[in-house]
Amino acid sequence: MSVALRTKNSRDSYSLARELLGWDPFFGGRQVSSFAPTFEVKETTDKFVIKADLPGVEEKSLDINVHHGVLSVAGHRDAEERKDGETYALYERQFGSFTSSFQLPEIADGERIAAQLVNGVLTLSVPKKAEAKPRKIELAK
Repeated sequence: MSVALRTKNSRDSYSLARELLGWDPFFGGRQVSSFAPTFEVKETTDKFVIKADLPGVEEKSLDINVHHGVLSVAGHRDAEERKDGETYALYERQFGSFTSSFQLPEIADGERIAAQLVNGVLTLSVPKKAEAKPRKIELAK
């Protein structure tokens, strides 16, 4: 059986504008990039496990939902405030909004998804439906 399929990975609707207008004269014209976390999807015998590294993202900044078999994870990481008089020799940290969606397979139980955010790692556990799990058939005696 196939693992959950990614359907969309995009930043918020204003990300293109931020990228186009995000020119920063302090960094030699380099653009400040948006935050786009990567995801890992694995299948075990009884569930699907989706993980994402989200350092600096707070629980209140996450929105996780499932609708019509599509699991969506959205959130944002705020940039730190720059103060007058501070100069940076290098600034490569990423900030901004993100959205990732996954089409759940029919065997996934979207009603019992569990989510945890521990030490900056989001873990979503999507159990498989009982009828999708293998079961041993005993021989009649």
